[in-house]
Amino acid sequence: MPHPSRFALPLLAALCAVTPATAQVRFNRDVRPILSDRCYACHGPDAKNKNIPLRLDSFADATADLGKGRRAIVPGSPAASTLVARIQSPNKALRMPPLSTGHALKPAEIETLTRWIAEGAKWEKHWSYLPPERPAPPRTAFAGRERNAIDNFVFARLERESLSPAPEADRARLLRRLSLDLTGLPPTPAEIDAFLADPSEAAYTRTVDRLLASPAHAETLASRWLDAARYADTNGYQTDGERSMWRWRDWVLNAFQSNMPFDQFTIEQLAGDQLPNATLPQRSATGFHRNHRGNGEGGIVQEEYLAEYAADRVETTAMVWLGTTMGCARCHNHKYDPFSQKEFYQLYSYFSNIPERGRYFKFGNTPPLVPAPTPDDEAKLTAVDARLAAAEQRWNALRGRAGEPAAGAIPAAWSTSRGRLFHAALNRKFDGTKFHDAGSNAALVGYFDRFTLAARFTATSPNGAIVTRAKLEQEPTGWGIELVEGKLRVYLSSRWLDDALHVETAAPVTLNQPHHVTVTYDASRVASGILIYVDGKLAPTKTILDELNQEFRAKEPIRIGGGGGLREPAKSYFQGTIDEVWVYGRLLEAPEVAQLANPSLPEARRSAWLEDFAAPEVREAYRAVLDLREERAKLVRSFPTVMVMHDNPTPPKAHVLLRGAYDKPGPEVTPALPAALTTNPAPSRLALARWMVSRDNPLTARVIVNRYWQMIFGTGLVKTVEDFGSQGEWPSHPELLDWLAVEFMDSGWDVRHLLKTIVTSSTYRQSSRVAPELVQRDPENRLLARGSRTRLPAEIVRDQALAIAGLLDRRVGGPSVKPYQPDGLWKELSGMDYKQDHGADLYRRSLYTFWRRTSPPPAMMNFDAAGREVCSVRSSRTNTPLQALNLMNDVQFLEAARFLGQRMVREGGATAQDRLRFGFRLATARFPNERELGILAQALAHHRDRYASDAAAAEKLLAQGEGKRDASLAAADHAAFMTVASMILNLDEVVTKE
Repeated sequence: MPHPSRFALPLLAALCAVTPATAQVRFNRDVRPILSDRCYACHGPDAKNKNIPLRLDSFADATADLGKGRRAIVPGSPAASTLVARIQSPNKALRMPPLSTGHALKPAEIETLTRWIAEGAKWEKHWSYLPPERPAPPRTAFAGRERNAIDNFVFARLERESLSPAPEADRARLLRRLSLDLTGLPPTPAEIDAFLADPSEAAYTRTVDRLLASPAHAETLASRWLDAARYADTNGYQTDGERSMWRWRDWVLNAFQSNMPFDQFTIEQLAGDQLPNATLPQRSATGFHRNHRGNGEGGIVQEEYLAEYAADRVETTAMVWLGTTMGCARCHNHKYDPFSQKEFYQLYSYFSNIPERGRYFKFGNTPPLVPAPTPDDEAKLTAVDARLAAAEQRWNALRGRAGEPAAGAIPAAWSTSRGRLFHAALNRKFDGTKFHDAGSNAALVGYFDRFTLAARFTATSPNGAIVTRAKLEQEPTGWGIELVEGKLRVYLSSRWLDDALHVETAAPVTLNQPHHVTVTYDASRVASGILIYVDGKLAPTKTILDELNQEFRAKEPIRIGGGGGLREPAKSYFQGTIDEVWVYGRLLEAPEVAQLANPSLPEARRSAWLEDFAAPEVREAYRAVLDLREERAKLVRSFPTVMVMHDNPTPPKAHVLLRGAYDKPGPEVTPALPAALTTNPAPSRLALARWMVSRDNPLTARVIVNRYWQMIFGTGLVKTVEDFGSQGEWPSHPELLDWLAVEFMDSGWDVRHLLKTIVTSSTYRQSSRVAPELVQRDPENRLLARGSRTRLPAEIVRDQALAIAGLLDRRVGGPSVKPYQPDGLWKELSGMDYKQDHGADLYRRSLYTFWRRTSPPPAMMNFDAAGREVCSVRSSRTNTPLQALNLMNDVQFLEAARFLGQRMVREGGATAQDRLRFGFRLATARFPNERELGILAQALAHHRDRYASDAAAAEKLLAQGEGKRDASLAAADHAAFMTVASMILNLDEVVTKE
């Protein structure tokens, strides 16, 4: 190989021309990004797997002897450094990076690397892996403008760039900015007037405190958190069936409303179930890591998707709290950051230890889950408990006077009538060639129902259906109890081979002997939810198939002695005698099953007496207790649930998955944290959660304050909010980032304190007006020489329009709702119907809009909402013609314009100009200037003339949306104001935060 100095000398000569005033090259800021982008793919942490001896991600490796006296980097000597020779080589075959990579170093990058080596090649540990320390705020020439330490750091950077901060924004725009940032809603005219009337600093602080304490603030923070948590109302994948996780969303809202410290917020979501004496809300909080997609398709390999779910939890945890692309290490060592594949699976082992199914239920929640009653549910339960206590007290007072049944007082064939849907007393013989059609539409039980099936029979053949309600085919949809080789088999089947429950008794029944069978199904949708009792006793069972995933209800008659289900039709008819068949729409408890099987038992006779034959007062009191117990049980079952994290009693072994393949386990691993971040052990998920928000972790505080900075300013201090690694961006203000991180931790992880600190700074309060030269120099406003000007997030665009129109429904929490959406969109994509809500649910905040992963709300996606398929923490802003079309044609915005026009007429004053000024101010927080008012007035006059001459067009326009219009307003006038209102809502200033 040619001597490196041959190629380094020309650049060394160029270095001599560098002015002494040039700032020293810094490894983290200047060098690492070049090496990471151009070199680490081959010479980074995964170099060993590629059989490449040289690594450039550590000082020891980069300066090691490569043989024959060669070293890639020789500090202080570019001429002796092989790296310099190779990046300058005129020989394309030798030049680095190789042409095959598609990368090439720019002359300025070559100069930076060479200068760095010449200056001594001072190495730095990656900046984000160093514990943040609180730097002293620098002094600046703008001391009169500084309100807190944020300004010191920002203004000091501006000084270095020979720039000055912008003047403070006018107060109307400032209040609108503040309201939209903290609550996602515009200020009302009354709030604007009060704010303008008191220009004091105290008034500003009081306004900040008021906004931070509002429920709307909690909703705004929750919107961003749902993106990170990949929250949706459906499972994803092909079927994308509905799930119900809104009670977890309510937990998030409550946490933000109470200003829960972020460390507690973290611990409860990652490991609330492992806290000592964990409460129901703490267990519900762990729904964070059950928000991922769940595949309910038939025929999937469950182990594959269990691996997918655990990997998703690792990747989401790393992105949300560590700002790290840990998913890159799933198949091999990370190419750019110091995380090995083994460390990925050590993290994976924290999240693979829950008793979940790889195949999720297509509809509804998949265990493990917990009931999550609302306050209204709890109030109902308290009321039922009070009624039940009173009924039990009354029954206890009458118990002694109940008496005993006399001989012959109770019919031998008595059975309880509570919850009974069907009963047939046959005493009929079957010869194996026909069945009895019992009809009955009353016993139509299915997937989400708790029910009991029972029959009394004597079999003379080991095969045959006892009772079924299923299609007449070999592999039917429906339910049935059969004899198969003498064993009692139960099926609940939607699709026989891969979407059904098949359970049978371990032992056969005795032929030619009377038996009683009872089957109970608890609506759990799993085989363990089926119990089979033989002659009143619980029988051991074997699960043949446990794959039920959708409705098995069949609109067929109840068939006694035959039906579908057996693969051999000749064996599908019963031989013997069937005496009775029952169907109950409730779960019979074990004592009731025993009584049903043997009515002569003393307990059975006693129950019959109390239920149906004792004195009326006794019967009424006894049945009141039973009915209220059943009512209470039904109420509890009706509570919404939350899918949660819960550990297996015996943890399964975790392995490195070779190349990330679920079926190629490698070495076994145990839970552990990445060595590049800590040496502390963390044997449990709770220990992991606590480490995430400990001082030992250098990343979390930085990552979180950076995301809140992004929420306020549009871009983080680290633009790559999802990546604080080697491929991430160097912070625009490193010292400020660390100051904020330490301030956040020192405040007790107080989110409101952090946001208040940001929005009370002079940096935040600058005008967003910008000179053309500053746009050229700093188009993204990274230097913060002005206020940020960004298009509003998707949900705020809609919520603001509803608020301005006076339509917004301010209820907090609760189930998701389905507002307006283009007709047929779901149908076209999946065959499912979108059932739009009505009334107040049409106008709830966008936070509550039903989110289907495979077909998210189209207007929201048009304005760059996250799709929620996976974790998303980086906001996106685009400006497209489709957005304007959305604002001008979407029924939601047209209806908002109609109501804004109505407000302008009814509340704006007596003259057209007053009304236009009122509407413009509602939308922008300021009054229009004379030119703007003239344009609005001209538009109003034009549309008045148009609709005055076309009444049908006016009525058609005013028919948009379901909200009732004020019929007292003249249609032409209302339509004209509506059209101008639509124009106002479509203004750039309205959909932009100034």
